[in-house]
Amino acid sequence: MIKIENIQTYGWEEAIRGMRNPMNSWQNSDSDFSDPEHYEIGTNDLKLMRKLAEGGPVHGKYLRMITVYMDITAPLYWWKEFDTYKVGTVANSCSTMHKIHSKEFVLEDFSHEHLGQSALQVLDETISELNYHREQFIATRDKIFWWQMIQLLPSSYNQKRTVMLNYEVIRGMLAYRSDHKLDEWRIFCKTMKDVLPISDLISKEDENE
Repeated sequence: MIKIENIQTYGWEEAIRGMRNPMNSWQNSDSDFSDPEHYEIGTNDLKLMRKLAEGGPVHGKYLRMITVYMDITAPLYWWKEFDTYKVGTVANSCSTMHKIHSKEFVLEDFSHEHLGQSALQVLDETISELNYHREQFIATRDKIFWWQMIQLLPSSYNQKRTVMLNYEVIRGMLAYRSDHKLDEWRIFCKTMKDVLPISDLISKEDENE
């Protein structure tokens, strides 16, 4: 399970201005940013943006200046892979360390769409065990019960994070994760291509179509 919300992009004007610095070609820029809510990328700028993006990270450095914010709710096993992208990303997450006991555990807190009946029963039993230790921790504040929750918590537990990325980072994700065995990666990559403006800048697949 993955849920992606509140996607916003920033830095288009600055990225285009910086993109034209190496050739001192600002006079050829034809984008209109007079209305920040309804800006328009010009034909000349878009042509150069695509050309530089095709040239890879050396020529497409401007992609790092296009910033993307979003809220993502996904299981811990997916976040472990996301966390390999350490350069160009920032994230603030809901804390399992400090807030794990703040609400009762329910089935919907876990990604379980592929579980069979017997595995689902094990998860139900785990949730019951987690809730028992949660209640004991709230009643006694004895850290031993907190440890039971922390070390028993399955990697299918869904965590929400607000993340900041950029177009270059997302381009790399799409190049290597679009056909990943995890549904969450395939959904993430498809959402980026479907939702982000001028998505051919981040998708080599689109560039070749």
